[in-house]
Amino acid sequence: MNEETIANPKTLNVMTCRVEDGLEVLSGKWKLKILMQIFKNPTVRFSVLQRAIPGITQKMLTKNLRELEAEDLIKRVVYPTVPPKVEYCLTEHGKELAPILDQLHYFGLKYRAYLEQKNRGEE
Repeated sequence: MNEETIANPKTLNVMTCRVEDGLEVLSGKWKLKILMQIFKNPTVRFSVLQRAIPGITQKMLTKNLRELEAEDLIKRVVYPTVPPKVEYCLTEHGKELAPILDQLHYFGLKYRAYLEQKNRGEE
């Protein structure tokens, strides 16, 4: 966002709406955690995701994976084997989140350091 955007209320309204659209896709307790695991392991099975995300239930993992698939951020690949083998991977659309998640990670590191420094100053 630049000064011209902020100065133009119409443009700012459209941008705010688009930011809300983006946040809506990623909202919830589990979606970012799931996406981060899939970024780490480009092709990952359900059981691996469940073990890698502490506290997530099978029901919640299934629900969130379906939502991410419906939003075209991940793809579910079913292999015709017995027992069935299912893997998840990012779609091209989902891969576009990489720089955003990197920036969010960077912000989180800096913000945590800021809070720790602030808390040390209050002791």
